[in-house]
Amino acid sequence: MTSLRPGSGGGRVAAISFLREHTMHSDSNDPDARKRLSSLMSPQHVDSQIRQAIQFCWMALPPEQQTVDEVENQMRRIFDRAIRDLREDAQVFGVPKSGE
Repeated sequence: MTSLRPGSGGGRVAAISFLREHTMHSDSNDPDARKRLSSLMSPQHVDSQIRQAIQFCWMALPPEQQTVDEVENQMRRIFDRAIRDLREDAQVFGVPKSGE
Protein backbone atom coordinates (compact mmCIF):
# COMPACT_ATOMS: atom_id res chain seq x y z
CA MET A 1 0.00 0.00 0.00
CA THR A 2 1.28 3.45 -0.90
CA SER A 3 1.81 5.73 2.06
CA LEU A 4 0.57 9.29 1.78
CA ARG A 5 2.54 10.38 4.85
CA PRO A 6 4.46 13.59 4.07
CA GLY A 7 7.96 12.78 2.94
CA SER A 8 7.08 9.20 2.03
CA GLY A 9 6.85 9.87 -1.69
CA GLY A 10 3.38 8.33 -1.91
CA GLY A 11 1.73 11.71 -2.29
CA ARG A 12 3.84 12.54 -5.34
CA VAL A 13 2.90 9.30 -7.05
CA ALA A 14 -0.77 9.75 -6.16
CA ALA A 15 -0.78 13.32 -7.48
CA ILE A 16 0.87 12.35 -10.76
CA SER A 17 -1.50 9.39 -11.15
CA PHE A 18 -4.51 11.62 -10.50
CA LEU A 19 -3.43 14.30 -12.95
CA ARG A 20 -2.45 11.78 -15.58
CA GLU A 21 -5.75 9.94 -15.30
CA HIS A 22 -7.83 13.10 -15.41
CA THR A 23 -5.98 14.93 -18.16
CA MET A 24 -4.61 12.30 -20.51
CA HIS A 25 -7.22 9.56 -20.19
CA SER A 26 -10.38 11.46 -19.38
CA ASP A 27 -13.60 10.01 -20.66
CA SER A 28 -14.29 11.48 -24.09
CA ASN A 29 -18.02 11.20 -23.30
CA ASP A 30 -17.62 13.64 -20.42
CA PRO A 31 -17.02 17.12 -21.89
CA ASP A 32 -17.01 18.69 -18.41
CA ALA A 33 -14.20 16.51 -16.98
CA ARG A 34 -11.45 19.03 -17.69
CA LYS A 35 -13.59 21.91 -16.39
CA ARG A 36 -14.15 20.08 -13.08
CA LEU A 37 -10.43 19.37 -12.78
CA SER A 38 -9.63 23.03 -13.47
CA SER A 39 -12.01 24.16 -10.75
CA LEU A 40 -10.35 21.75 -8.32
CA MET A 41 -6.88 23.03 -9.20
CA SER A 42 -7.65 26.76 -9.43
CA PRO A 43 -5.00 29.40 -8.67
CA GLN A 44 -6.91 30.27 -5.51
CA HIS A 45 -6.69 26.67 -4.34
CA VAL A 46 -2.96 26.60 -4.97
CA ASP A 47 -2.51 29.92 -3.14
CA SER A 48 -4.49 28.62 -0.17
CA GLN A 49 -2.43 25.43 0.01
CA ILE A 50 0.85 27.36 -0.10
CA ARG A 51 -0.29 29.68 2.69
CA GLN A 52 -1.36 26.70 4.76
CA ALA A 53 2.05 25.08 4.22
CA ILE A 54 3.74 28.29 5.40
CA GLN A 55 1.65 28.24 8.57
CA PHE A 56 2.44 24.56 9.19
CA CYS A 57 6.13 25.24 8.64
CA TRP A 58 6.04 28.10 11.16
CA MET A 59 4.33 25.91 13.76
CA ALA A 60 6.75 23.03 13.18
CA LEU A 61 9.84 25.14 13.80
CA PRO A 62 11.25 25.38 17.31
CA PRO A 63 10.27 28.73 18.90
CA GLU A 64 13.81 30.09 18.64
CA GLN A 65 13.77 29.52 14.86
CA GLN A 66 10.33 30.99 14.17
CA THR A 67 11.37 33.87 11.96
CA VAL A 68 10.18 34.89 8.52
CA ASP A 69 13.66 34.27 7.11
CA GLU A 70 13.82 30.75 8.54
CA VAL A 71 10.35 29.88 7.27
CA GLU A 72 11.35 31.16 3.83
CA ASN A 73 14.56 29.09 3.89
CA GLN A 74 12.68 25.94 4.87
CA MET A 75 9.85 26.49 2.39
CA ARG A 76 12.29 27.07 -0.46
CA ARG A 77 14.21 23.93 0.53
CA ILE A 78 11.02 21.87 0.59
CA PHE A 79 9.72 23.41 -2.66
CA ASP A 80 13.00 22.82 -4.50
CA ARG A 81 13.02 19.20 -3.35
CA ALA A 82 9.38 18.73 -4.41
CA ILE A 83 10.04 20.12 -7.91
CA ARG A 84 13.14 17.95 -8.25
CA ASP A 85 11.12 14.89 -7.21
CA LEU A 86 8.27 15.83 -9.56
CA ARG A 87 10.68 15.96 -12.51
CA GLU A 88 12.19 12.62 -11.53
CA ASP A 89 8.77 11.01 -11.06
CA ALA A 90 7.52 12.39 -14.37
CA GLN A 91 10.48 10.80 -16.12
CA VAL A 92 10.07 7.48 -14.31
CA PHE A 93 6.30 7.27 -14.84
CA GLY A 94 6.34 8.54 -18.42
CA VAL A 95 4.44 11.78 -17.98
CA PRO A 96 4.98 13.63 -21.26
CA LYS A 97 6.80 16.95 -21.30
CA SER A 98 4.89 19.96 -22.59
CA GLY A 99 4.64 19.93 -26.35
CA GLU A 100 4.83 16.13 -26.66
